[in-house]
Amino acid sequence: MSLLVVGLSHRSAPVSVLERAALAADTQAKLLQDALAAEPAAEAAVLATCNRIELYADVDKFHAGVAELSTLLAQHSGVGLEELTPYLYVHYEDRAVHHLFSVACGLDSMVVGEGQILGQIKDALARSQELHTAGRLLNDLFQQALRVGKRAHSETGIDRAGQSLVTFGLEQLAGREPVEAWAKGKRALVIGAGSMSSLAAATLARAGVAEVVVANRTLDRAHRLAEILSEGGTGTIARAVPMDQVMAELTRADVAVSCTGATGLVLTAEAVAAGVADRAGVAVAVGAPRVPAAGPTSDSTPYDTAPDTAPDTDEACPLGLSGDGAAVPRGVGFSVMGEDAVAGMDAATLEQHAAWVDNAPAERRDDPQNEADTITALAAAVTATGRVPERRRRPSMVETGNVLLALLDLAMPRDIDGAVHRIDGVRLVDIESLADASADAPMADDVEQVRAIVSDEVAAFGAAQRAAHITPTVVALRTMAADVVAGEIARLDGRLPGLAEKERAEITQTVRRVVDKLLHAPTVRVKELAGEPGGAGYADALRTLFDLDPQTVAAVSRADKLNDSTDQNVQHTDPNRGRA
Repeated sequence: MSLLVVGLSHRSAPVSVLERAALAADTQAKLLQDALAAEPAAEAAVLATCNRIELYADVDKFHAGVAELSTLLAQHSGVGLEELTPYLYVHYEDRAVHHLFSVACGLDSMVVGEGQILGQIKDALARSQELHTAGRLLNDLFQQALRVGKRAHSETGIDRAGQSLVTFGLEQLAGREPVEAWAKGKRALVIGAGSMSSLAAATLARAGVAEVVVANRTLDRAHRLAEILSEGGTGTIARAVPMDQVMAELTRADVAVSCTGATGLVLTAEAVAAGVADRAGVAVAVGAPRVPAAGPTSDSTPYDTAPDTAPDTDEACPLGLSGDGAAVPRGVGFSVMGEDAVAGMDAATLEQHAAWVDNAPAERRDDPQNEADTITALAAAVTATGRVPERRRRPSMVETGNVLLALLDLAMPRDIDGAVHRIDGVRLVDIESLADASADAPMADDVEQVRAIVSDEVAAFGAAQRAAHITPTVVALRTMAADVVAGEIARLDGRLPGLAEKERAEITQTVRRVVDKLLHAPTVRVKELAGEPGGAGYADALRTLFDLDPQTVAAVSRADKLNDSTDQNVQHTDPNRGRA
């Protein structure tokens, strides 16, 4: 067994990197095919969720395998290898098994103990089976991971420690209120009809929302989900709308959940601002984007800024930031477009602009030297988070508890413009904020019990794999012994041609019993020893002691793999067979 996993997750990479590295379904298929075509890999599987991207492979060379898998991840994610490498982690053999089993139990999830990961592992296995990229090792590994995950949830209280991302996200939106009390009577908009969106819609219905509107690019799927919700007995009204009705529905919604496979934004800052403008009783202006012909430059921004989000001061930005490089009119501050509004600025300009937005006192703002401490702190924040910090001087409606529109973005890459949190009356919870919140979530006592289960299962899996590795050698030994018996019986026939059939059969049976008894203890013992660490050496010793032909052993291994492949093909074509 030479199992290797290379990947990145919310534990190793910021959300901004995960978002850019997200893989669409067709890209995952191409990655699997390219991984199998690569020389070090004999099998491959991809586990891609909203907060992890991992490539599993059976490789014959560790260093070559790491280099090849890392390169493939970079190529298919579109993130440069040099940029991606610092965020990648590598696990090999037993450590790789331990990692996947931990993932299956929810120990490595953003919300510890959540059970949705089991469905995602099941999908990853089904995909690799359909593309014929999973062989004996990965089939055994992923199927055992599913069993370990189910065991952890059935034998421990890990479910008390964890919950789905949907539930956790709704709890963050509800704040101090119970979700049921917060959701009661609200109108909800759910964008998407996949597994996560369906879970969100069902959770909202159970929580007591008055209405759920499902929008999806495939309207039939939206209708099916709406029908299921209507028949669920919760009393929630459910209906389906096409995607072009999202903006109209947004003006009526109290809460919106989005989780689609879109590669661009589904809800822009402008759309959200328009959706809450009438309810707020004021017009919310948003800076209109202007796409530059040659891309953003280092001394200007491709977006105009808007006065609606300016700090409460008559002092203009001391850096003179505007779309055309001219001085900004008095009172103009940071655009609601957020990070996009300062795209392309050099780091020093970003830091100084952020310091100004943080509304330092006028006497400090007039003296750049006095800004040194603030700028240094901002630079450290940018390095750590990859974002330019910005705070309002006045409390927003969200800060004072007056939320007009609550947004939950569970997509990766994100569906909702991260800048909407700067619109008065809008509360946004996304993958990034969930990661921050989950870092402080309490761990259940059962987590230690689950970790013990994982350790036991890893040891058992490793022993089974090592024992299976020696099977071709044992089979080859018994085949050789059978050939020796057959040869000796043939020689006996030549020497005693008149031997009666009954006596011949008795002699043959006796010789076979003797050989079987002589081989029984060594073959049983070698299988037991092979299950221990370093047990592969016993197979080598057996081949050497009995002078077994390496080609014969290899032929048995090839036959086993061929049988596995045939079994998988039968499973794929069986119409009564569900996913693994």
